[in-house]
Amino acid sequence: MTDFEKTIAYYYNSAERDWKVAQKLFRGKDYAYSLFFCHLSIEKLLKAIIVKKTDKAAPFMHNLTKLAEVAGLPVDKDIAGSLDEITDFNIAARYDDEKHAFYKKATKQFSEKYFKISEKIYVWLKENYLKK
Repeated sequence: MTDFEKTIAYYYNSAERDWKVAQKLFRGKDYAYSLFFCHLSIEKLLKAIIVKKTDKAAPFMHNLTKLAEVAGLPVDKDIAGSLDEITDFNIAARYDDEKHAFYKKATKQFSEKYFKISEKIYVWLKENYLKK
């Protein structure tokens, strides 16, 4: 196994674990952190795709829209808008000044919407770009 194959496997397996955590947190009604883990899982799949397509290290960034661009994925306006919103979950869950507002924003209805969107993107990435 090459170093790039190991990196791809790391990102893929880590994304799988993060997705399971997102599901568990969502079922437990810990919506803000569930959305944070949705972001992590999508970010890691995008980075796996970048390494797979380029044989280069993925850039050190968390912006999902920019990662999708680096990966050369066909992202329409709807997906780009969703990726932008999901990117905000990473920032909002990490920094104290953002956390309070994000916790209020992460209602059941808001979180259900973005959990479903995250799931669609997650499955789309796995099925179309990371087939084994």
